[in-house]
Amino acid sequence: MLEFDSAWRFDSPAKLPSEACREFFRFACRSATLGDQWKVLETFKMHFADAADESYCRSSSCSWAETDLERFLSSATRNAPLFIESFYEACLAVEDAGAPVPDVDALNRVLLRHEAGFVIHPPRIVRSDTETSAPPVRSPSVREQTNALIASSLEESRRLLGEGRHRQAILEVLWLLETVSTAFKGTATASGSVEGKYFVKIVKDLRRLHRGKTLDQVLGWVSKLHGYLSSPTGGGIRHGTDIDDPKDLADHEARLFCNLVREYIRYLLAAHERQGQGSS
Repeated sequence: MLEFDSAWRFDSPAKLPSEACREFFRFACRSATLGDQWKVLETFKMHFADAADESYCRSSSCSWAETDLERFLSSATRNAPLFIESFYEACLAVEDAGAPVPDVDALNRVLLRHEAGFVIHPPRIVRSDTETSAPPVRSPSVREQTNALIASSLEESRRLLGEGRHRQAILEVLWLLETVSTAFKGTATASGSVEGKYFVKIVKDLRRLHRGKTLDQVLGWVSKLHGYLSSPTGGGIRHGTDIDDPKDLADHEARLFCNLVREYIRYLLAAHERQGQGSS
């Protein structure tokens, strides 16, 4: 992953100009024609799934892979730094597989020509108006560290899912769900405070403090899904599976579970943000 202000991962600082997007798409297609075409297109798709807010799924043909990639890139323009990072990381993966890719200078020429506002100075993305200045050296804030942790874990789950490692992909987002829940430790409402120190107790306290509200309902769903995936006789993910009846997750089931947990994580992050701003 390239380094940049982690707040940009959640709140886009700027859109990528559509003209720049079209040039990057042509770069990807050109690399595809010089290598294993379908595989290269799928590699670019896989790296753009998160930035495009899409679930990665292999296209049914090479032609559809090109069409789907163009759609992914177009959707990802809503956040210029994420788009740039995704393309850069895809290029590294494609190059490792043996296909030629544009170098950083070529990518930066596109970004500067279309006034995208950002350029790549590995290992960082910086604003183009400060490209000649060395980035300040400072320790990341707690919030930046937290955002980076979340982004890294979601990316790892997406990568594992794309590789068909279903159990590991779900375990990664479950771990992140439990980690995110700890942000609520000690938070207070007019009805009391969260006293729990780990996932199950934190969820129980939050439901008690928000009984009858949307958060209470959502946490009920979260608890049921977490319990099912944890149980050896349920999803067989977190506490092992029943050795007499082992669970064999299908790809579509794994993607469903990962997507559900990811959405619950996003909801909890938004709920915590609202509480921090003083709303219930």
